[in-house]
Amino acid sequence: MSFRTGLDRLIADAELRRPLAGKRVCLLAHPASVTADLTHALDALADLDGIRLSAAMGPQHGLRGDKQDNMMESPDFTDPVHGVPVFSLYGDVRRPTDRMMDAADSFLVDLQDLGCRIYTFVTSLLYLLEAASGTGKTVWVLDRPNPAGRPIEGLALRTGWESFVGAGPIPMRHGLTLGELGHWFIDHFRLDVDCRVIAMEGYDPAMGPGFGWPERRVWVNPSPNAPNLNMARCYAGTVMLEGATLSEARGTTRPLELFGAPDIDARAIIAEMKALAPHWLRGCTLRDCWFEPTFHKHQKTLCAGVHIHADGPNYDHEAFRPWRLQALAFKAIRRLWPDYPLWRGKDFKYEYTDDVLAIDVINGSPLLREWVDDAGATPDDLDALTVPDEASWAEERAPYLLY
Repeated sequence: MSFRTGLDRLIADAELRRPLAGKRVCLLAHPASVTADLTHALDALADLDGIRLSAAMGPQHGLRGDKQDNMMESPDFTDPVHGVPVFSLYGDVRRPTDRMMDAADSFLVDLQDLGCRIYTFVTSLLYLLEAASGTGKTVWVLDRPNPAGRPIEGLALRTGWESFVGAGPIPMRHGLTLGELGHWFIDHFRLDVDCRVIAMEGYDPAMGPGFGWPERRVWVNPSPNAPNLNMARCYAGTVMLEGATLSEARGTTRPLELFGAPDIDARAIIAEMKALAPHWLRGCTLRDCWFEPTFHKHQKTLCAGVHIHADGPNYDHEAFRPWRLQALAFKAIRRLWPDYPLWRGKDFKYEYTDDVLAIDVINGSPLLREWVDDAGATPDDLDALTVPDEASWAEERAPYLLY
């Protein structure tokens, strides 16, 4: 069976979209919201008979993907082609307002996700479901692949650590599609909303070589620093660099696939990682390298770095553990240079939080940072915290798997 996204199925099947007839429709989308022939969802839906587009919404980085870094807000605007208002969910507000909700009867969500709790499109979906709850308005999730596949990894977010990058008590790498996660949100948060998932056709997340990303499917950046499948696989680990002083290689052509700084020894770090927990490095290849960011951390300064290659002949989808790998890199740096200023301070306001370390916001608790900073803590100690979370989530998510 050939592969089709939820968007492609909706466009091809008039019967499938019949419930939208006569309804005002709002699309929540970003640059990767495209059909198989790379037509943007907004244009494709506007061309359909029976679809009355009344508004659109853009998540972080905007409908057009125009904002490069985090914490760069997008304004509302009017689409110049279709003449509909485009509301920003990453500007003055992150939750849909009454005015936004009043603009439509049905909301279509077509967002390419990366399968990671911290990727804010997950939270934007939750906030839309919450805004629609009890209103009688419908939310349709046009499902798309999870490029990170089904593996689960990382600590679950602890109660009280909810944020725009922490929608709920799920692990860093959750292994669900956005449609599957939407159904879990509704049950977990007891929302009263008619949410329909337009499932993909011909999707097998266990099939190689993509293991979550269908072969021959064109990659379009869902956000400016998500340039390829390797980044998507690494992201559940490398995103933690946003809470560290190390560069995550923003300002280079391979962001969030490598890390580094001017004052580290990349080869020494790799050697220390292999000595500490070689079993956490399976499924990928680490390569020491040099890079010079054109902007962002260590701008225009030569950095020694480590490139994570989660592709090629050495890639093992089930063995690869990006969150543990990045945690191990932090641990190696702490062991090699105990006083290294590894964490960004509380003065760095991360995703609308105050008086808290970004690394803790990212992980949904201080547990990862405390493990790194504890000189006596071993890899087995982190596993003792994390493995129960992963096992619990595997059981909890099972009823929601559509593929």
